[in-house]
Amino acid sequence: MRCVLVGPPGAGKGTQAQYIAQARLIPKISTGDIFRLNVRTGTELGVKAKQYMDSGDLVPDEVTIEMVRNRLAEDDAVKGFLLDGFPRNVPQAEVLGRMLDEMGTRLDVVLELVVDDDEVVRRLSGRRTCRNCGTVWHVDFDPPAVEGICDRCGGELFQRDDDRSETVRHRLEVYAEQTSPLVAYYAERGVLIGLDATGPVDNVTDRALDALRHQGD
Repeated sequence: MRCVLVGPPGAGKGTQAQYIAQARLIPKISTGDIFRLNVRTGTELGVKAKQYMDSGDLVPDEVTIEMVRNRLAEDDAVKGFLLDGFPRNVPQAEVLGRMLDEMGTRLDVVLELVVDDDEVVRRLSGRRTCRNCGTVWHVDFDPPAVEGICDRCGGELFQRDDDRSETVRHRLEVYAEQTSPLVAYYAERGVLIGLDATGPVDNVTDRALDALRHQGD
């Protein structure tokens, strides 16, 4: 099975990508992992990417695309893969399509994790991070025994700027603007499946695996 996973920040893509990939016995391929591996091992592409990252700039599409191309050519991805974080826009989707054409294969499914904006804000704005050990707690889903104090080390908990509700809503606006055309692109090609990503993690995973059961077989 060759799958792309899309969804807004806070939808649980990283968690679901891991569980789905394990269940389907395919590699989870995320752009973040690819970047880190190339930078850590000092590849030519990694050196280029690090220059942009160190200056606070976005890594250009051509560098990202070449990293993805190299990763998809590895042996473990021959029989399938799950892409998380790529493509992010229609031009990247078109490039991915050409890549797969060259490899003599195609994309089986694009799984969109669908979560209401208010639920995303609740998930992300409720996170609290320990200043000392970095453990993340949640005021609703995983609260510490004493408000504002880390159970693990006794450190002070704080809310990161990225987790403030106004910041989360802005990220959602950016996501909708950039990703709506991508979702429409795959819907037109008949490979898009929308999945309700609310509720317990295990339930979402079960729904995802059920939706994928007849894809790519």
